[in-house]
Amino acid sequence: MAETSLKGKAVKGVVWNAVNTYSMKGLEFVLAIILARLLSPSDYGLIGMTSIFFAISGVFIDSGLGSALVQKKDRTEDDYCTVFYINLAVSLFFYVVLFAIAPFVADFFEQPLLRDLMRVSAFTLIINALVSTSSNKLYVAVDFKTTTKISIISAIFSGVIALYCAFSGYGVWTFVIQGVVGATVSALLTFYYVRWIPRNKFSKASFHRLFGYGSKILIASLISAIYDNIYNFVIGKKFSSASLGFYTKGFALANFAGGTTATVLQKVAFPVLSDIQDDLPRLLKAYSRYIKMVAFVVFPLLLGLCGVAKPLIIFLITEKWAPCIILLQILCFAFLWDGIVRINLNLLYVTGRSDLVLKLEIIKKSVAFTILVISIFFGIVGMCIGRVVYALAAFYMNTYYTKKILNYGFWMQIKEILPSLLISLTMMAIALLISHFVTTPILSLVISLIVCPIYYLSFSYLFKISSIFEFRDIIIKYKEK
Repeated sequence: MAETSLKGKAVKGVVWNAVNTYSMKGLEFVLAIILARLLSPSDYGLIGMTSIFFAISGVFIDSGLGSALVQKKDRTEDDYCTVFYINLAVSLFFYVVLFAIAPFVADFFEQPLLRDLMRVSAFTLIINALVSTSSNKLYVAVDFKTTTKISIISAIFSGVIALYCAFSGYGVWTFVIQGVVGATVSALLTFYYVRWIPRNKFSKASFHRLFGYGSKILIASLISAIYDNIYNFVIGKKFSSASLGFYTKGFALANFAGGTTATVLQKVAFPVLSDIQDDLPRLLKAYSRYIKMVAFVVFPLLLGLCGVAKPLIIFLITEKWAPCIILLQILCFAFLWDGIVRINLNLLYVTGRSDLVLKLEIIKKSVAFTILVISIFFGIVGMCIGRVVYALAAFYMNTYYTKKILNYGFWMQIKEILPSLLISLTMMAIALLISHFVTTPILSLVISLIVCPIYYLSFSYLFKISSIFEFRDIIIKYKEK
């Protein structure tokens, strides 16, 4: 009975979180195409220069307490109220910090406009903090249906505003206005649906309990956030804003293809599997299933994107973005392992071993920063290749504790995902051949989008890849409801 309940909860969560994420990403993708045609690579580069400051602020505002709430089984109203007050106080502090350092950031990058861009964008920190605890309540309840409504409505509203700004010649301010409007609409909708107001006082006891777990996540997330955004910082300083724009566009497209599906499964996995954290046999079975499902979906998406990168870029966002083609193709291989890396790390969150998460992050990011320093000497292409090397290293290192806890190590995972990888690689080769011989971008895309999925699904069925049957069952069960 418990197994059925868990599976039903997971299926429902996967379906609604998939609807949420893919609807959001689909809207963002269409909007990004239009904006890329209207705005310049330099506009994208200017926004990319500030990303590291907002990423670090966001990590401190959450302080790992959101994850602590989800992981904790016996949550109380004191816990929720305490997290709310902490988030709000820290967001106000960082708004003041970003407001103060904005002129220095502008001087560092020699871009005077960054001062005002940062100061206005920083409002989103406070807006998001006001409803972050309410969002955590939806997350704990695996209520991705409500999250979907909030996300889609706010994305449509802010997207319409962004299009108006872009057509009206607002330039880089389009992104800032879109961010503030999107955060405001999302906050209002979250409050409307959740209707939660903190009624209890700040609890020191609650804070100490939650921060004991969350503090390790805070440090680990901080290290990860710095690494994830340091590339924008380095490229923006060492090269040009246009070069950074090409990199951020390639990164965004690769993340759209690979990170989206991984996020869907990871978000559902954490709250659902936290419920069975003490039942290791069930945990192993569930994690094996998640790993194979991530590989089955992410591998063909990313390697297929690599194969059609040239006609896709030329057709959708024009020749002015051609320099990002090679960067996108390389970054596809970096994101190839991202989902599996995250699912492995998820095991440590679920089992409450945030200390091991921190230990791993320190080791991995020491390796990552070493690779970054070396790769800088080989230009932006070399830096992208460095990300691929690090992604493979992170995959190997993350499986160290997975093997210790569940006896589910690197080579066992490789063995389980290898069939999907090999079929995806041959599919990528087919797409590259089509792109090479069919020189008309739209025709090349159409042929690839017909041939490649048929090839992948046919061979997956032929070689009896278990995930194809898992997804079939999910679809059938959801239709029956």
